[in-house]
This record gives sequence, structure tokens and C-alpha cells, in this order.
Amino acid sequence: MKSIEILTQEAIALLKALIETPSFSSEEDKTALLIENWFTQNNIPFERENNNIWAFNKNFDKSKPTLLLNSHHDTVKPNQGYTNDPFEAILQDGKLFGLGSNDAGGCLVSLLATFVHFYSNENLPYNIVMVASAEEESSGKNGLNSVLKHLPQLECAVVGEPTLMQLAVAEKGLLVLDVIVKGTASHAAHNNPDNPIYNAIPVMEWFNSYQFEKISEVLGPVKMTVTQVAAGKQHNVVPAECHLVVDIRVNDCYSNQEILDTVRKHLTAEVNPRSMHLNASSIPVAHGLVQAGIALGRITYGSPTLSDQSVLSCQSLKLGPGETLRSHSADEFIFINEIEEGIQLYIKILTDFFKQ
Repeated sequence: MKSIEILTQEAIALLKALIETPSFSSEEDKTALLIENWFTQNNIPFERENNNIWAFNKNFDKSKPTLLLNSHHDTVKPNQGYTNDPFEAILQDGKLFGLGSNDAGGCLVSLLATFVHFYSNENLPYNIVMVASAEEESSGKNGLNSVLKHLPQLECAVVGEPTLMQLAVAEKGLLVLDVIVKGTASHAAHNNPDNPIYNAIPVMEWFNSYQFEKISEVLGPVKMTVTQVAAGKQHNVVPAECHLVVDIRVNDCYSNQEILDTVRKHLTAEVNPRSMHLNASSIPVAHGLVQAGIALGRITYGSPTLSDQSVLSCQSLKLGPGETLRSHSADEFIFINEIEEGIQLYIKILTDFFKQ
């Protein structure tokens, strides 16, 4: 078995290679090859579909529950404020700069190293499957959600996203609605009591003022925000419709379907969801994974940002090196010691969890 120190060195080298290989969502084929090479160099069989790569621990046993380790290797496009080359891995003052270094390359390589550490263990109480997934940033159809059909039923999961190695025990879901408020088209010079733009005002006021009753202990209330309004094409024509886009951040007390049903119940407008699968997720604080982290001094919190947790039906913990505020920022970076600590903590948390 490789030492943790060697695994860490190899993980950092892989991260540098990932940074220097463009991997925008749906264009991750070259970073997928790098991850394939990682598994090959560690003598680990793997499977691939599209740009997702996954592998099972050596002594997989169908009679045991399965733990998922997951992070993504796609990135967003570089922030326009970059002063460095986003595709150059620059090591300076203990920081590794580059696109995807923090979100979520550091998490991915740390989990890959953790998976290798446990890969050959003969007495694990859980199976482990490691999935390096694509299209997380775009919530694409060929991401982690497309891999789940190839996996056994999952008991629980650790999803690698930058949390400063604190325990994100819940994550808000996302529901985006296209709302069409109808009216009567007319010439602007004529009296028209059915102007859809005016009709949209009470609809927007409802989204602004309505409060869902259930408030999550870790995620707080459901938050609804009108983010786009569009109507009309010329100054002297009253349009027939006013279009709204509404961003809803859903807590773990509701499913997206329950939120949609409530909106439709209260509004006479046409309401169409863009997707329904980005649900809120959570894991009980009493769960062994969380307790193992708490015992190591980690704190719990609720995360407002979306990740691949949203496509999982099992209990899942979001945990990883790096800081979420650096994600998608100009001159993105991760501290090298965050990766070192991340690998050590991942291994320690799983080791303690497996002993329970």
C-alpha cells in the first residue's frame, strides 16, 4: 500500500495536470483520460460512460452496503477578471492557482487518493465506489445522474465540494420556474384593463411575500426570487404575455414537487419548471459519517450552493478541501496544505466510520 505522503504527492501532481487541461462542462474528455490514467497507474479497473469514470473497491461484496465517493472534473469558463493564465498550474506562497483548482479539483484528487488508500482493504464493512463525474457545473444529463443506473443501491455518500473540510449536512435544492402571465394584446392608445404587465405585478408580489411554513434547522426557509422579467417588443403595443423567471432555493423540508404544487395552487398564471431533479439533500447529524467528523473537531452547517448531491436519493454529506467563496472567482486557487489536510481527514473520517 502506498503511504499517505506518496498518495498526496501524486494527487497534487494530478491536480496540476487537470488544471492545465481544459474541461468545460460537456467537454471533459481530456481530463477523463487523465483520471483513467490515474486508475491504470494504480492498477485499479474502472468503467467509463461519456466523461464519467467510476471504480469499485477490490473486494466488492454484494452483501455489504455501498458508500459513494464523488466529485466532478468539469469547470465553468474562466472569470473575466483573471490576471493569471487560468490553464497554468502556478504554485506560489503555498497556493496552487488555476481554473478548477478549488472547485472541485482539490476535492476530486483528495477523494481519489482516499479511494486508493482503501482500495485493497479486505475487511471493509462497506463497499466503496468512486465516481469522477462530468457536467456538474451545468447540471447536465450526462453527469452523475446518468451513472447511478450502473451502481448498486447506495447507502450513503460523501460528495467532494469545497467546505474547508467542515460538514455540510444539508444542501438547498433548486427549482427554476418559467411563469407566463397572460393578458390581452392591444394598441397602447386604447384603454385595456387586461395588461399582462400589470397583471404580473401581484404575481411578483406573491413570490416576494409568500412564506413556506416549514423552516429547516440547518437551511432556513425556502427562498423565492424573481430574477428575470420580459414583455413587449415595441412602445405602442400592449403584449399578450409577460414572462417571469423565478429562482427557488428549496430547503430539506420540501420536495421540488411540493413547492411546484404550492405555486400553482396560489397563482392563475402558467407555471413551467425547467427541471425537477435538483432536490434538497441532507444527512442526520446522528449519522456515523457526521459523528466521525464531529469527533475530529469538524462543525456542521447547511449549504446554500448546489452540487451533485441534488441527484442522489441516499443520505449524503458534502465535504472537501478548499473554500466555496473561491469557486468561480478570478485567479482561483487552493492551498496545498488544504489538500494535505483533506486527504488525511477523509481517511480518518472513513476509518472511524468503518469502525462503528
